[in-house]
Amino acid sequence: MSSHIPEYQHGTEHSTDLAEPRQYRVLLHNDHYTTMDFVVQVLETVFNKSPAEATQIMLNVHKRGIGVCGVYPAEIAETKVALVHHLARQHNYPLKCSMEEA
Repeated sequence: MSSHIPEYQHGTEHSTDLAEPRQYRVLLHNDHYTTMDFVVQVLETVFNKSPAEATQIMLNVHKRGIGVCGVYPAEIAETKVALVHHLARQHNYPLKCSMEEA
């Protein structure tokens, strides 16, 4: 019985390094119908923002037309966008939420 140990061949090693997932900014867009209170509520519940953070982002949305809610991997960003749209529809608001690659 001979035990054969394969020789190491350069260039055949398997990489176990995983690339970081692409990150996406989730954005809220201003409209003339959604209340500021509702936007703050969405930021606190969907994005886990403190009242102060939520208010600051809401003011950015109101003054600049857009505000960044956070940066997430694609699937999480997609879920948060869908949840914002769902909550807005439930409350009869046209609030728009989108995502873009960070």
